Amino acid sequence: MALLELDGLTKRYGGLTAVNGVTMRVEAGEVRAVIGPNGAGKTSLFHLITGVVRATSGSMRFDGREMVGRTPYEICSAGLSRTFQLTSLFPEMSARENARLAAQSHLPRSWQPWGGGSVFREASARGDDALERLGLTDVAHRPAGLLSHGDQRLLEVAMALAQRPRVLLLDEPTQGLSVEETLSAVDTLAGLLTDGSLTVLLVEHDMEVVFRLAQKITVLHRGNVIADGEPEAVKANTEVQAAYLGGYA
Repeated sequence: MALLELDGLTKRYGGLTAVNGVTMRVEAGEVRAVIGPNGAGKTSLFHLITGVVRATSGSMRFDGREMVGRTPYEICSAGLSRTFQLTSLFPEMSARENARLAAQSHLPRSWQPWGGGSVFREASARGDDALERLGLTDVAHRPAGLLSHGDQRLLEVAMALAQRPRVLLLDEPTQGLSVEETLSAVDTLAGLLTDGSLTVLLVEHDMEVVFRLAQKITVLHRGNVIADGEPEAVKANTEVQAAYLGGYA
């Protein structure tokens, strides 16, 4: 059984179908990219998976449990964490405090007035571990708002990672980065994913990043899946080239 299973997942807004009958299987330890042109339904699909919007029809099962109709908090608590296209941080707090708060939100008794010391220590340890894995230890003391844009994007990944997710959803992690920042971020992410302990869904516009990181690719066009498979097969697909890659070969 796949860890994450989508069956006919659909979202309609009146006469507009943003996501149309998407079926997908994501195995534990898999890194899968979801690509497509602007307006293809990629972020809408992430919103459905994370409960930000409710599906019109279809099913989403995580580890065998139906998730459609559950709140974003319930889905996140079950083990799915995500980043967003627009960086979402507490800019005046340090990188370490941002990571700690993300970790603390997933710990039992996280906001109760008693037993707080042990929760704080555990959250701090998880946050520091996530910062180290993303190469941010040296800037952990700095306010998040003063970090470079590349480090801010990595900090958001660290915050999601600090929650110890079973599935990590990354929405355009290199958006807005320079060429140098992108290369550095991809090297860091590639190192993070080498041991297969994380299951990742990745939305990304940069094809070099996709082909570097992803083991499988699902291609959306106008809310429909038009291709699904290994990178080389998707790269050679003429329908994909026409819809998105612009003849990339």
